[in-house]
Amino acid sequence: MIAPQPSDWLLEIGCGHGVAVTGVCEKLADGRIVAIDRSAKMIAAAKQRNASYVAAGRADFEAIELARADFGDARFDAAFAIRVCVFARGDPSRELAVLAQVLKPDGRLLIFDDEPSGSAEDISSRIEARLADSRWSVANVRTHRVDRSDVVCVIARPGQSENGRLG
Repeated sequence: MIAPQPSDWLLEIGCGHGVAVTGVCEKLADGRIVAIDRSAKMIAAAKQRNASYVAAGRADFEAIELARADFGDARFDAAFAIRVCVFARGDPSRELAVLAQVLKPDGRLLIFDDEPSGSAEDISSRIEARLADSRWSVANVRTHRVDRSDVVCVIARPGQSENGRLG
């Protein structure tokens, strides 16, 4: 669903061991991914896993919380988060404010989440409500069944239409 183009600049929030970074970097030519995680231990593991992409200049890693991150002049085509609880169960207003500043005008945010005990509708409703509270518009919601759990992907952009949805 991320579908990076060869020249895209991407941001992964909560990269963990860097598994998604590997998949993204395989599709990049002159693009780049910046991956952040609060855990220095996870960043070290992600850097090791993706050492060849770091050396090639396609991947960069930083141990920092999104709400405190400073990306300088960097602007991203897309940002994504996989199972980052602040988007589904917390108050992501500070994180969304940072993302609104660093996404390109046509940039998008993809939030992936799943809960074995929750339905896709419950998960997407919670995420959509948090996005609406911070004046983001939902462009699309997709679900995919994996094992016994629905994985939800909410795709959003900064700015809100009258009904909270784009299009």
